[in-house]
Amino acid sequence: MDRRTFIAGVAAATGVAVTTHAQVEFPPRPAPPVVPPAVRPKVRLKQGLMRVVFGPDSKLTFDDQCREAAKIGFKGFDMVGEQDWPTLKKHGLILTMAGAGPVTFQDGLIHKEAHDKLEPALRAYIDMCASHGVTNIISVGGQRRGMSEAEGADNAVAFLNRIKGHLEDKNVTLCTEIMNHKYTDGAFGRVDQVFSHPQWGFDVCKRVNSPHVKVLFDIYHAQVTAGDLVASIRENIQWIGHFHTAGVPGRTDIDSTQEINYRFVAQNIADLGFTGYISHEFRPAPGHNPLDCIREAYAIIDV
Repeated sequence: MDRRTFIAGVAAATGVAVTTHAQVEFPPRPAPPVVPPAVRPKVRLKQGLMRVVFGPDSKLTFDDQCREAAKIGFKGFDMVGEQDWPTLKKHGLILTMAGAGPVTFQDGLIHKEAHDKLEPALRAYIDMCASHGVTNIISVGGQRRGMSEAEGADNAVAFLNRIKGHLEDKNVTLCTEIMNHKYTDGAFGRVDQVFSHPQWGFDVCKRVNSPHVKVLFDIYHAQVTAGDLVASIRENIQWIGHFHTAGVPGRTDIDSTQEINYRFVAQNIADLGFTGYISHEFRPAPGHNPLDCIREAYAIIDV
């Protein structure tokens, strides 16, 4: 007797309707409960944007971009020039990260021959930012040009020790960004940068030991050079002042088409009690609507 004949016999004998596996129909899954807006959990992570997320051919003015960002729930923009600071303020947004000022990709913080000229210029830039209520500025390790990572770290520590007191007095935090040098195209990486592995920056910050000298942990760059993102973040959260996001590979949207589980990463950051900003720096993938990408990114990080 084959299986189908046996099942039919059982059905006839017991009066129970029996179907084969392929014919079983499950009841529809109930809709999830709707949480009224009034009791929605408080936002745990503050998010910002870089203008690049609106795409290379955006027809939106910066005023339009600010309006859209504010509607979604973003707190501000990274690295917007002084001429646009009033537009941020108009829409209730802030400058979440100022540019590097006099620090360049070429010399950065590691070339001691540039320190004497760099120090007064950076002090003045810190003063200017503080006078406008800006509390974070980005910085750069610099190109090695044959220098060892150890020598670069020593030089960076020496310079940061010269300015950390001024940063503390002005309540401004300098955040040095990790940048991969695997890719030489500026859209995907930076040539010869000394700070290409997270531990280099964390070790520098530990040696300087100031609450106003931290790492800008670019999740995209860190994934390209080192991986092990969540463990690295957990072990060093006290030295992280800011985050950037973008998808790997390609530095595009942070949706389900790339390898980083940003929802999981964000959950861990929130659980650690991080109070800084996570700013999006992705480039919308070809054919993707930038505003849709931005809304989805906000929802992913909004844990």
